[in-house]
Formats: sequence, C-alpha cells, structure tokens
Amino acid sequence: MKIAVVGCTHAGTSAVKTILSENPTAEVTVYERNDNVSFLSCGIALYVGGVVKDPAGLFYSNPDELKSMGADVRMEHNVTNIDVNKKTLSVENLKTGEFFDDSYDKLVLTTGSWPIIPPIPGIESKNVVLCKNYNQAKEIIARKTDKKKITVVGGGYIGIELVEAFANDNKEVTLVDGLDRVLNKYLDHEFTSVLEEEIKNHNVKIQLNEMVQGFTDNEAGDMTTVVTSGGEYESELVILCVGFKPSTELVKDQVDMMPNGAIIVDDYMRTSAPDVFAAGDSCAVNYNPTGGHAYIPLATNAVRMGFLVGKNIDGPKVKYRGTQSTSGLHLFGFNIGSTGVTDSSAKAFGLETSSVLFEDFYRPEFMPTNEKILMKLVYEKDTLRIVGGQVMSKYDVTQSANTLSLAIQARMTIEDLALVDFFFQPHFDRPWNYLNLVAQKALEQENMISKVDVESFDAAAEHAEKTVSE
Repeated sequence: MKIAVVGCTHAGTSAVKTILSENPTAEVTVYERNDNVSFLSCGIALYVGGVVKDPAGLFYSNPDELKSMGADVRMEHNVTNIDVNKKTLSVENLKTGEFFDDSYDKLVLTTGSWPIIPPIPGIESKNVVLCKNYNQAKEIIARKTDKKKITVVGGGYIGIELVEAFANDNKEVTLVDGLDRVLNKYLDHEFTSVLEEEIKNHNVKIQLNEMVQGFTDNEAGDMTTVVTSGGEYESELVILCVGFKPSTELVKDQVDMMPNGAIIVDDYMRTSAPDVFAAGDSCAVNYNPTGGHAYIPLATNAVRMGFLVGKNIDGPKVKYRGTQSTSGLHLFGFNIGSTGVTDSSAKAFGLETSSVLFEDFYRPEFMPTNEKILMKLVYEKDTLRIVGGQVMSKYDVTQSANTLSLAIQARMTIEDLALVDFFFQPHFDRPWNYLNLVAQKALEQENMISKVDVESFDAAAEHAEKTVSE
C-alpha cells in the first residue's frame, strides 16, 4: 500500500505514526514544505514571554523519528498539484528547485491552516508579522527585544496570550479587534468583561469595535501607524492574528467542502473522493453540540483525527466520536475553560438554548483559603440537553471543562449533571460539587426542583470535620 501524506504538523504526524504502527509494511511518503514537523503553535506565547526557554520543547516529534519508523520524509517539498482521479501529485523540491510527479494508492491530506491575511493597504510592511509557525515565532522573538510599542490585531486565544506575554515584558501594548469583546468565540460577556478589566489593569490599551483600515510606515520605516475605524496607533511591531482558514486549494472542486474550504469527512476520516483521507485544520469537524459540521482548528482535534486516519487507512474500524471544541486558557492569573456553544454562538449554530450563570466558592467556606468560581451552563430548550459550558476562577478548575465536554458528548441533560456522582473532600469541593450546583440552578430555572439547601450541607460537613478531629 503506497500512501502519500501531504503536510506534517499535528494531524500529519499523528497519522504517519499510527499508519506505520498499524501497517509496518506500508510505503509512506511524507511531503512537508517546512523544515520541521509537529510544532505546537499554542506554545508561541509561552516562548515569546520567556516561560518556555528552549523552543525544542515545543516539538514532540521530528523527521528522524518518522524515518526510523519507516517513513520516507521529504522536508521542504511543496506539493503544487493533486489529481484525485488519477491518484497523482506534483511536487517541487524547495531546496533544489527540482519538479517531479508521484502517485499513491491512498492520499492523506493534512495540509493544516494559514492565518487570514485581509487585503488591507500597507499590510506588506516589514513591521507587520504573522503568528502561526516556528519561523514566525522566532522572528517575533528576535524583533521584540528592542521594541517598546507593540500592537496585536485580533482578540482570539493567540492574540490574547501574546498581549499577556508582551505586557509582562513591560511593553506598551495595544489590542485591536473588530468585535465588541475579546475571546468572542469561546466566552460570553459575563466572562470577557472580567478579563477585559484585568487586561486594562495591566496597562494594555484595548480598542474594540474597531476595524483596521490600513498600515502606514514612517519615512525611516521603523514605525508603523495602525489606522482603524476608531483611531491611529503608533507601533514598532504589529502582530496580525485575526483567525485561520483551511489550506485546501490543492483539492478544490475535487472533494466536498464547507463554504470556507474546510474538507468534509465521514466518521472514518474519508473524504468524498475514493481513497482520500483528511484530518486536522484543513477539515471540518463533526460538532457534537449540533450534530453537524463546524470549522474548529484546534491541535487536540488534529491529533485525534490523524490517529483515526491511521486506524482506518486500510478499512473502516474506529469511528470518530466528534468534538465539543473544548479549550483552556491561563490569563493574568485566571484559569478559564470552555466547551461547546456559548449563548452568543448558539443561534449561529441553529440551536435554541437557555443558560444559567452561577458563582460560588469551590470548597466549603470554613476552609482557611478559598476562591470563587464563575460558571455558565448552556442547554437546549426542548430537550434540556447540555450543549455548552464555561468556567473561570483564580483556582484551577479547568478540568471541569473536560467534564462538561464529556457531558455534551454523552448527550447528558441538566438533570443528569445535577445528580451525577462526584466525590466530596473539603480540600477540593463541596458536598454538592460545583458542577452539580450549576446544573441544579438550571433545573430550578426550569421549575423542576426546589432550591438545594447548600448551606446546610456545608454546616453538616464542618460539624463532621470537627467531630473527626476531636
């Protein structure tokens, strides 16, 4: 079986390893146009901020490892054309300039994504840089050293994490976003308003509801003015991170795609073309909150999908369980977890939802230290099925987002979560776990139960603790 793998970051690396583990006699050729594989772009801000000292730690594989498993790894090779009917591809060796053709029995498309580059006047300025791969991360590191004024365009995860890294490095940071809130895709306003205030407290200038209209360099070329619909901001370095688009031009009109170009795959990672598989940021995911497709470029999705390609390359064996778009973030001391839809995104996905917001201490108040948790549970109106959740605290409760993710995947209702069995230990939680409590509040809202007397449980727990100690 002759297999060609195009692209080798997360999905590609996972696919190659699994293919060769499952099919050691397979002839696997990897085409990667960069000079590295498996770079964790989610660690760029940690690298920029100096938390990660050695960038080698942001790679979890390398070409030599894949070669040792039996792959023919061709780095700095750019695939320029694919014909899925003829099962052929054309390749350019970027090091020598040589062009050649190849064929395959099975094709794995793990071409990933690329930053969206809006057609803004002046965007070609040398002071405007992207933030996606290892080489871009190195450029940001090299150029930030002697820069004081830095503007980040885009308030998603990468943009926000870079803002924190630059602020902690005592830079004069401006954040520009065309939307009315930061982290708009992941959190509702009750959470983002808290974070925005915290960001401002770290001397970051936040300019929301402002569209970038142009970039203008001064005569010396060492300063760029970011011109927006609401103002102008002088910057020595501008980081552009306004989102990503799937890199799927090679198979346009040859496989089924979403309107944005994301490849649609079935439960076994097969595209609409025979013997063509796809995984990672180039694909739409099967989105469990809606039961449909969505474009959610996350490394976790990519690794899982690549693994499934390997499992199913010689026949359907292991089904894709779908995704909830679960993510976590540590920002200025806050620990944040999110999964599924938010109030603001539910309608865009065609869901009619209700939600509850709940705040309480994560453990009994008789404990010497404590922190509050802000939680939101989003559920479908008709079925009461859980479809989303958000948690935020100075205490690390981010694993609760994983629990809520499992609840969505298992199609649990608010009643299921309200009564599910969680352990109780005063060091960690309450007699009713905080996830029980937010679900019970949802049941109250639906007039399905009366208010739970949490205080009496805490009092009983405190009495029990005293009795044991005596």
